[in-house]
Amino acid sequence: MDFRESPVVLEGFVFIAPLCALTLVFAYFGNIWTSVLFFCATLFVANFFRNPERSVPQDEKAILSPADGRVLSIEEGVVSSLIEGPCKKVSIFMNVFNVHVNRMPFSGTVTAIEYRPGKFFSANLDKASELNERNSVVVTTDDGRKILTVQIAGMVARRIVCWVNEGMEMARGERFGLIRFGSRLEVFMPSDTEISVTVGEKVKAGETIVGRLS
Repeated sequence: MDFRESPVVLEGFVFIAPLCALTLVFAYFGNIWTSVLFFCATLFVANFFRNPERSVPQDEKAILSPADGRVLSIEEGVVSSLIEGPCKKVSIFMNVFNVHVNRMPFSGTVTAIEYRPGKFFSANLDKASELNERNSVVVTTDDGRKILTVQIAGMVARRIVCWVNEGMEMARGERFGLIRFGSRLEVFMPSDTEISVTVGEKVKAGETIVGRLS
C-alpha cells in the first residue's frame, strides 16, 4: 500500500507515538487522570491525521475541492504569477477538526511547484492569503489549461507537506500533501470555469465539485 493511502498519514506518528507512550507511562505509575488527559490528546492527534478514502466523481470536467473545510470566498479576475491570465479563485478554510490531507483538484502534469516562507496569521483572515507561508502546485491539463492549488499555513500550522514533484502525472482526487493543525487552501481556475459552490458551504477533498471547465 502507498504510504499516502494509510488510514493515518505517516507524518502523524511523530506526534502520536510520544503521546501514546506518555499515556502508558502515567497509567503504569497510577496517575490515572494525567493518563486520561494524554489518552484524549492521542485520540485528538490521531483524528487530525486521519486519511479516509473518498469517492471521486467521474465528471471529466469537474474541478474538485483540494481540501475539507468551509468556503471562505469566491473571487473573479484574480491574477497569479504562476499562471497566465485572470482566474477564478475559491478559498477554503480548514479547522483543526477537518481532514487535513489535500487532494488534486484535476488530472494533469505537475508543471510547477513554488514554496514561499511567510507569516502565520490565522488562515481565515484575508491577509493570510498574501502574507502567510505557502506552497503552490500547478497542474497542466491534457489540453494545456492550468489549475493552481495553494497550500497556506495558518496560525497553529507550522509545516506544509507536499508529496509531489514537478513532472509527475496526477489523477483528479489523488492525495498530494497536507498541512498541520488548521490552515487554508486556494484553487485558481480558468476564468471561464463555472463555479459550483457558494461562500459558507462545507466541502470535502476529492468529492465536492467546486467548478466545471467549459
